[in-house]
Amino acid sequence: MKEKNKKYKIAFVTLGCKVNQYETNAMIQKLSDNYEIVPHNEYADIYVINTCTVTNMSDRKSRQLLRRCKEINKDSYIIAVGCYAEVSREELEKIDEVDLVLGNKQKKDIDLYIESYIENKESKSNEEINLNKDKNNIDEYIEFGTVTYTEKTRAVIKIQDGCNNFCSYCIIPYARGRIVSRNKDNILEEIREITNKGIKEVVLTGIHISSYGKEKNDNYKLIDLLEDIEKIDNLKRIRLGSLEPTLITDEFCSRLKKVTKMCHHFHLSLQSGCDKTLKEMNRKYTCDEFLEVTKRLRDLYDDVILTTDIIVGFPNETDEDFNKTYEFLSKINFYKMHIFKYSPRKGTVAYKMKNQVPGNIKDLRSHKLIELSNKNEEKYLESYIGKNVDVLFEEKEGDYIKGHTQNYIMCKAKLGEENINKIVQVKAIEDKKEFLLCE
Repeated sequence: MKEKNKKYKIAFVTLGCKVNQYETNAMIQKLSDNYEIVPHNEYADIYVINTCTVTNMSDRKSRQLLRRCKEINKDSYIIAVGCYAEVSREELEKIDEVDLVLGNKQKKDIDLYIESYIENKESKSNEEINLNKDKNNIDEYIEFGTVTYTEKTRAVIKIQDGCNNFCSYCIIPYARGRIVSRNKDNILEEIREITNKGIKEVVLTGIHISSYGKEKNDNYKLIDLLEDIEKIDNLKRIRLGSLEPTLITDEFCSRLKKVTKMCHHFHLSLQSGCDKTLKEMNRKYTCDEFLEVTKRLRDLYDDVILTTDIIVGFPNETDEDFNKTYEFLSKINFYKMHIFKYSPRKGTVAYKMKNQVPGNIKDLRSHKLIELSNKNEEKYLESYIGKNVDVLFEEKEGDYIKGHTQNYIMCKAKLGEENINKIVQVKAIEDKKEFLLCE
């Protein structure tokens, strides 16, 4: 190893979801005492790429970043971690630029892996790194401790990992494993520590947060956790990540109504508005059932905003199937829709399905839904003109400061920087298509 008083420079690159971002921050905190953390586009001795594998494009981006980092410093150590590393270890180990491949469960001990690997390299030892060959079949939550991962003035809190749904297009259950829920006391302690530092909003994230607690026998579920988070002093807002529609029952809503700090924004993962396609995706609801969920939430909150994910061009999706989806989405009237063109992912059921939809048809369908989403967003924003809104301002941007309402509408106002990290009531005066201009 280098002299103890001489640190290696280490850089991190993160692809993919908020869970990956959270875990990168956990690794940075673990290594910051013994390594100098530098930006990923700068010269470093070690580059850690936290990979994503949700699509083939994600795999490609991961490989490109691995090679790009090696170009910055040809003598650097390149470490691939994360979901792509989990499901395609042998493929990554064959890439010349890659020195070490670690799965998701191994992130917690990244300091030990790096130290062991570099010691062997510098001593020119051929000894196997036993840690690197560990099996990852761990059926309990891997605890990182308190992680300070903030997005401006909100903190992201990981509450669970894994998924049991096995949707036919998705590789993530193979990359992340079965559902495992984080201990409630650790979650609550992390939120208390973060709010004591002045953070006013937390976002609960995970691979499938709707399933929180389902693998345990204590009957403590997501709604119980929300009720406990509600009691934490100084916390002003609780926001949820992507939700499975089946979570939103009448009982859930009756208890949710009493969680006064809950943000009235729900991202409901729909994927298709056609029952035939939903069944082939192995989704666990019908369009009618999803519609009932949206009605429950709109009955619960007058100002609720709903967003979703939609996949177009899934195998066997005909023009008729797509038209059903378009009509259904028009009826639901989401605030925003994230549109994805289906990407065949090796290792999934859908990868082997016949009748793959041509790329040009996917492009047309995607464009049509993006237009619908943009129209919906503009109508929502126009409806707020002249109204007062409470905004948690997050950062300065030019002459403005910007932030979000509790139902996640972006707002900008010409106010002083002393209002950042404060909830301020302002008046919406103009629709700027992607945000509200306020005064």
